[in-house]
Amino acid sequence: MNDALTTLGREAEAEFEEKKSVFIAHVCPVSGEAEAQDYIKRKKAEFADARHNVWGYRMAGDIIVRCSDDGEPQGSAGVPTLDVLRKSGVSNAVIVTTRYFGGILLGAGGLVRAYSTAARMAVEAAGIVTYTRFDELCLICSYANYQRYLAELPKFGAKTDSTDFAAEVTLRFAVPAEATAALCRRVVEMSNGADVPARTGERFDKGEG
Repeated sequence: MNDALTTLGREAEAEFEEKKSVFIAHVCPVSGEAEAQDYIKRKKAEFADARHNVWGYRMAGDIIVRCSDDGEPQGSAGVPTLDVLRKSGVSNAVIVTTRYFGGILLGAGGLVRAYSTAARMAVEAAGIVTYTRFDELCLICSYANYQRYLAELPKFGAKTDSTDFAAEVTLRFAVPAEATAALCRRVVEMSNGADVPARTGERFDKGEG
């Protein structure tokens, strides 16, 4: 599994006109395929009066990729849209480009250029961000050890999520996945094997800070 995720910074749109045809590209970061399909459905409903609503999405690199020409000549719209995501290095993202036909045929080459341009403009408007994969951990320890761990966690880029104080301290935190093993070894060393962090999940988040 990749320890980093490059995706869109936000939802955005861009408009491009070619020989009286108007291309409106909408892009959005998504968490998974179901969210991408829902976004496509909503945009197709919003622009139901348009001749075409071309779409493409890419998840987890190229593990899941889908696209549709939506009535345009095969290979002239969906694949070029998907290629914009690939060339940008963007995953977990969806593009829907609406075309209002202007009465002049563009030909296959013209369509490829138009759909690519609209998609690229929208991706540029959204911006590109990279997130780090964090492992979420839970650690139950004594009050004395808790104070020691608080000083140690930042050395591994860890972020504290929550702390519960009872007979013992329950500390929940997240650490960059690449540092998880080293941090766990350090906790075991510091406690002489008494404390062992338990992994409870994972998430993609910004880096330290």
